[in-house]
Parts: sequence; C-alpha cells; structure tokens
Amino acid sequence: MSLERRRQMIEPEHPRLSIVRQCELVSISRSGFYCYPAGESPLNLELMRLIDAQFLETPWYGSRQMARHLRREGYTVGRKRMRRLMARMGLVPIYQRPRTTVPHPEHRVFPYLLRELVIDRPNQVWCADLTYIPMRRGFLYLVAVMDWATHKVLSWRVSNTMDVEFCLDALEEALAHHGRPEIFNTDQGSQFTSPRFTGVLQRAGVRVSMDGRGRWMDNVFIERLWRSLKYECVYLHAFETGSEMRAGLTKWIGYYNAGRPHSALAGQTPDEVYKADAMTRLAA
Repeated sequence: MSLERRRQMIEPEHPRLSIVRQCELVSISRSGFYCYPAGESPLNLELMRLIDAQFLETPWYGSRQMARHLRREGYTVGRKRMRRLMARMGLVPIYQRPRTTVPHPEHRVFPYLLRELVIDRPNQVWCADLTYIPMRRGFLYLVAVMDWATHKVLSWRVSNTMDVEFCLDALEEALAHHGRPEIFNTDQGSQFTSPRFTGVLQRAGVRVSMDGRGRWMDNVFIERLWRSLKYECVYLHAFETGSEMRAGLTKWIGYYNAGRPHSALAGQTPDEVYKADAMTRLAA
C-alpha cells in the first residue's frame, strides 16, 4: 500500500487511538504523516512539459543533451536540474549500450518470450507500460494494459506516485473484464518486476515476459499509443486537475478503441477486431 493511501487511513480526531498509535498500525512514522513533499515550481513544471514533448521526438536524449536543447530554447538550465526532473518523470534515455531500465535488485527478471513469435490473435499477448502525463499545474503517471494483436487498451489507471498499487489495479481490472492472456509482456521497471504484480499473473496461469534492457522497441505498440495520446489529447488541453485529466483520457481512449481505424488492422478499430475474434470463438 502506498504512503499516501496509508496517510489517508489515519483519523486525527479518532476518539480512542492517538495519531502516534495509528501511525504504528499503518507502519509509517509520525513525521511521515505530517510531512508532505513540496511541489515543483511553475518554472519546473513548464520545463517538465517541454522535456516530455522533446523526449517523444528524441528518446535518446540524456540530461546533458536535454539541457542543451532547452538552453537553445532560451531557458537557463543545467545538467543537474535536467537529471533530477527527468528522474522525477521516470524518463530514461535509450543508449546504444544496453542500459535503460534498472531492475529492483531484489526482484526476479523474467526472460523475453516474444522473439520470433507470431502474434496474430486477441488475448495471445498483453503488454503494459507507464508514462508521465503533464498538467497545467502538476503531473500524474499513467499505466495502460494493451492487447498486442488488436492494439485495444484493456484498462488504465493514473496515479501521483510510481508505486505498484495503481499498476495492480489496472492489471486486475483487465483480467476481470477480458479473461487472461497467454503471455504478459512488460519492461523491467520495478512496478512490473514486483512479486505482487508477477504473482497475480502467475496465479492466473499467465506466462510472464520482460523486455531486454535497452530494447524499447519490444513494446513498440504501447509506445505509439503514448505518442498519439499526448499529441492528440494531453498537449492540446493542458488539464488543470486530475479529475479533468481522467475525463479527458476516458474520452480519448474510448475514441482510440472504438472510433479510430488503424492501418495495421486493415482499417478496422481495435474494438472491432477484438470483438470479431470473440464472436468467432463463440461460434466455434
């Protein structure tokens, strides 16, 4: 359970339990209840929006190159500031050497199972990924679960932290509403290598696959989803609040699934291809 959710469980006016005792029960320190991290300045939020837009164009930019780019745009920034903001956003550049996602040292990393595999039917392979979503006065993180063959977004969640909780919520919703895939593929981010996340998949009888480090193209379809979502929705609206963002994402993802034809799907929408296969299997 995230720190924020544990904070919310504490009742300062509880008639019998002191705040100290409640903190002990939910396993946080008293200072952890009272201390909230300071938000980013308006300038840093603007820089983060610019970094995010540029990173979609040049995902190999590290902190040094990103600082140079923003200086050319008229901002007085240094490499240390870029490194901190990019880390806050969860952005890791793609280098020629195999060094992109750093796994949690205590988490198991599963082998990549999709090499030379023909993926041609729904629920054969699902994938999941995280991205940073900028707002006018802050930012959130978005996770989505996608069916690889049809490109249908099966579930999604937003969060203000990068913990495993909202990733688990998205996974469990996808499994509850769409059955289970044969293989589930992710990168080696700590949320996806968490025993809690992989345990849900293994208990459901799903084979777990993870991209090799430096292999961002292994999850290329969901990377394309992020690009389309940001250029067609997020950057156009500059959402003020989390509720506005959720409403905007709900509308756009609904359009993406049901109203947007894909050339890779012979001009059909993800929903049409996904549902057509379900009808075929029922008829058989």
